[in-house]
Formats: sequence, C-alpha cells, structure tokens
Amino acid sequence: LTAAGYDPRSVAGYDLTLPLGDFEKTIWQGLNGPIWALIALDSLNYPIPQNPDAKTRATRELYVDEILRRQLPDGGWNLTAGTDGTIGTNEKADPDITGMALQALAKYQDRMDVQKAVAQALDCMSKKQDEQGGFSSWGTANSESVVQMIMALTELGIPLDDARFVKGGHTLIDNLLTYRNADGSFNHTKDGTGVSQMATEQAFYSLISAQ
Repeated sequence: LTAAGYDPRSVAGYDLTLPLGDFEKTIWQGLNGPIWALIALDSLNYPIPQNPDAKTRATRELYVDEILRRQLPDGGWNLTAGTDGTIGTNEKADPDITGMALQALAKYQDRMDVQKAVAQALDCMSKKQDEQGGFSSWGTANSESVVQMIMALTELGIPLDDARFVKGGHTLIDNLLTYRNADGSFNHTKDGTGVSQMATEQAFYSLISAQ
C-alpha cells in the first residue's frame, strides 16, 4: 500500500499498522515477526502505533533488540532459534532470514551493537555463499535465498560486486539470473519445482532494488 501511494493507517476504516504496536503478538511466530514489523514501519517511517490491547507496547528499540538477541554464534540468524529464550550451540544461519534481518537492521547502524551484528552476519553469509554465487536454504539452492541477500546488500549500500560476495567469478545477480526462464518468470529451484509466483515476484523486486 505504501509503495502504491496509499496510507495503510486508513484502509476501509482500519489501521493496518495497529497490530505492530503489540510486541508479544508480533514476535510470537518467530524472528520474521520483528523483522517485517521494522521493514513495514520503516517503509515510510510510520510512528509506532499505540495499541491499547498490547501487554507490552512495541518500540523500534524493542524490535531491534529482539533481532540482536537472537543472533546465532555463527553470526547469522534462522527462523526459530531463541524463540524459547535460548539458542543452541548447533544452530546454523539461514540465508533467507539472515538477509531479511540485515534489511531490517540497515537503518539502525548508528547503534554500535547493530554495526557489530551486521559485520558478523555479512562475514557469515560470505562464507556460506557457494561457488555459483548463490545460497542454499534447508539444503536446497534456491532463488529466494539469493534475492534476500541482494536486498540486504542494496539496503546496506554495499555494491553487488563487493569481493566478499563474488564466488567463482559469479555475483549474486549472475546466480539469480540462472533461475530465469525464457518468458521472464523465475523458478524456485533449478530442477523439480518449475515456475513459482513467489520466486518471480521476489526476483522482480530484487532486480528493481539492484537497478
């Protein structure tokens, strides 16, 4: 709605930002809760809504702190680690969630703890990038994982040909385009799943961001 020029605080009588003022209800589903709350609110610097039903009223600082709290020992993030308050030593970073977390934190690098977390996450993802310039999630190389890291780098102002993210001579964009079909659509994986609407729309917005 923001991108289309509408005010999400007034949609047929509803304030769609209002639920994001409830900290507990936003974070319960996993780390994508605080991540996308920040991305949504910061899409046009919307104020945190005052939700009268919230047990804990959300703030941007609470959301940032929640993301930082759940950073893994390897420097990245995954969806579920830290949900119960603890993070196991064997937890491994997922490139999708790590890319999203970096997008959410990009506007908060005036904080030293955020700068440190971002640097650690970038180092983690550089090490996880494969020789084709791409990433795997849940053991499968896929286009959406590449997309989220493209979005992370563009949000952070890091060139896509940064040496940390060029492997085997391949950039993230080079890898993403290997999922492209002749009709312009994109596949989720290179074999087995065919054209995906989600893969195509995510590829589209990452290419716009890169452009």
